[in-house]
Amino acid sequence: MENSFLLWQDFAARNHLSEKQLRQFQDYYTLLIAANELFNITAITDLKEVLAYHFEDSIKLGAVLDMTKVSSLCDVGTGGGFPGIPLKILYPHIQVTLLEVTLKKVNFLNEVIEKLELENIETNSLDWRNFLRKSDTPIDLFCARASLRPDELVRMFAGSSAYQKSTLVYWASREWQPDAKETRHLKQCYPYHVGDRQRNYCIFSA
Repeated sequence: MENSFLLWQDFAARNHLSEKQLRQFQDYYTLLIAANELFNITAITDLKEVLAYHFEDSIKLGAVLDMTKVSSLCDVGTGGGFPGIPLKILYPHIQVTLLEVTLKKVNFLNEVIEKLELENIETNSLDWRNFLRKSDTPIDLFCARASLRPDELVRMFAGSSAYQKSTLVYWASREWQPDAKETRHLKQCYPYHVGDRQRNYCIFSA
């Protein structure tokens, strides 16, 4: 097993983290592992794999989108907080909404928000369709990493939606192929590597 200190230092150097940001990621990992012993949040618990497949898989988005220009973000089906919380740590100016229907996970996310002293971030327990019907919170960017299928997500571009002018990023496997409904809104896919996996950030808009 690789030395955890070195793993954290390499992670901080690669992503240009401040001491505060590094400490927040470390505290986040500690909370994640503790909560995972009580109920299932993630199958990935090894530090090296969490750093790659949860934390860096989230924040590598900044390589294809200028996150400094994003003012508000909604993480759809966030689960354990990925990618919303890592992006919030790295870009603290962004107003973040974590959309999650499972109460145990919502409670965990609220604990993380409190312990990491994150500001301008909230949880929302509405399901996706109800969120689109009931919410009018201004959101620039929607993120969906491991939750709904794109054909459900592109409902946000319907004429009745408050979010038809927003942008959607979908974390796709290398094998994913869009159907006709999804292709209508798909603008660009950016391939990237994380750990030993190749994935795509797929960008959708109206």
